[in-house]
Amino acid sequence: MNTFRVWRIGLTGGIGSGKSTVSGMLAARGAAVIDADAISRSLTAPGGRAIAPIVQAFGPDMIDAQGAMDREAMRKTVFQNPEAKKQLEAIVHPLVGQITAEQAQAAMQSGHRVLVFDVPLLVESGERWRKQMDRVVVVDCDPDTQRQRVMARSGLAAEEIDRIVALQATRPQRLACADVVIFNQGLSLVELEAQAAQVAADFGL
Repeated sequence: MNTFRVWRIGLTGGIGSGKSTVSGMLAARGAAVIDADAISRSLTAPGGRAIAPIVQAFGPDMIDAQGAMDREAMRKTVFQNPEAKKQLEAIVHPLVGQITAEQAQAAMQSGHRVLVFDVPLLVESGERWRKQMDRVVVVDCDPDTQRQRVMARSGLAAEEIDRIVALQATRPQRLACADVVIFNQGLSLVELEAQAAQVAADFGL
């Protein structure tokens, strides 16, 4: 394998799949992890790059006392008006892309040759993310396991978890997008680490 090649790996999985755990394991083996969800959250935090355009598009009522986007107010607005959702995405998505590119460039300049893009909604976004990746790694488990894990860590009711799962891509849709699948079902952390290590080794880590 050409050691100078830079691999761009998309990492995704449904809620409760263990994707974040795998992401940490790949980072520990030397991958640069670029977390799209964290970037998105930072954009609407106090001082975030999306705050000014959100005020311009939606008005100051969408900003809370701390200077962050008022998520509850925005959720209601988006729910009532599908066009508002498109408007918000038109603000946030390009900024996510911009910061992602900045972080990827910084990682390569510091010598990283494997970039892992941790993108919860990679499949849902269609080609927007997929076309940028050399490979897509999906962390998979069955829906009952997802539900049990999320209930254990968050205390959410099963019905609420099912609602969240229903908004995400289906399991077959994610698997159809995968180049590599880590089946995180009934695995110990040591066994999951072994699977993550194999993925890392495939990309020269």
